[in-house]
Amino acid sequence: MKLFHSINDFQSTKKTILTLGTFDGVHIGHKKILERITQNTENGKYESLVLTFFPHPRMVLQEKSEIKLLNTISEKTRLLEETGIENLIIHPFDENFSRLTAEEFVHSILVDKFKIQKIIIGHDHRFGRNRTANIDDLIAFGAEYGFEVEQISAKEIQDVSVSSTKIRKALNEGNMTLANEYLGYNYFLSGEVVKGKQLGRTIGFPTANIQIDEDYKLIPKNGVYAVKAIIEQKEVFGMMNIGFNPTVNGEKQTIEVHLFDFDADIYGQKIAVSLLHYLREEQKFGSLDLLIEQLNQDKINALGLLRQL
Repeated sequence: MKLFHSINDFQSTKKTILTLGTFDGVHIGHKKILERITQNTENGKYESLVLTFFPHPRMVLQEKSEIKLLNTISEKTRLLEETGIENLIIHPFDENFSRLTAEEFVHSILVDKFKIQKIIIGHDHRFGRNRTANIDDLIAFGAEYGFEVEQISAKEIQDVSVSSTKIRKALNEGNMTLANEYLGYNYFLSGEVVKGKQLGRTIGFPTANIQIDEDYKLIPKNGVYAVKAIIEQKEVFGMMNIGFNPTVNGEKQTIEVHLFDFDADIYGQKIAVSLLHYLREEQKFGSLDLLIEQLNQDKINALGLLRQL
């Protein structure tokens, strides 16, 4: 997949079949649309193209938006590449871009830059300055400029929006079964392994502290999870705590992973950890001994669930 960080960087000798949107989560609803794009370009006559934006338009246009996203930009790029899309443009979204009229967008970008053959888009898609243009306007532009418009049905669009809503709600409730079902893969957190207080090592449960730099990434409900990581191309299972470590008077939220049967030094590495099952809520224990007892039980519970995979 070719990656472009601006519309102006994109170049192709072929006409394109494209779609556009935020594609947060790249979940099963999105994949229906992306499959339609790749099916249309199988003969090699046209190139497939996805146009997405960063920052998320709501971050720019809504002053108090606190939207949390299912993927960081690097995560979304990786997931889109796995769909077989040939070209991905992540265009910087700003107020100037939002002021383009519908005709300016169609003529100067879709036609002149992308050499558009077909656009596959939802029936309720709105675009242009103040989102004034709709699918009927796009069809009219298609007739004028010579490109096809394929509408995605209301049912399919509902599947996409319902999936996003349900995924966020499920993650905030710790319902990993539902979230992962709608995603079509296991939700994951990726970040650098950094040194923490190293208290886990003193009680027999050393942990890797994951630092996520992107503050817009949705962190699921606080608690303990059964997890899987890929480290040096090997699957490693373990359990993760998201929370404030109240037993030892923690002051800020941390993400700590205890990996089973693993003792390699991975400080400074960037790893991705998939959340498979929610084990329990975070709680404060009266002593370290009680905490250790619970951690041992958590490990038993996690291993029992992981054996069912």
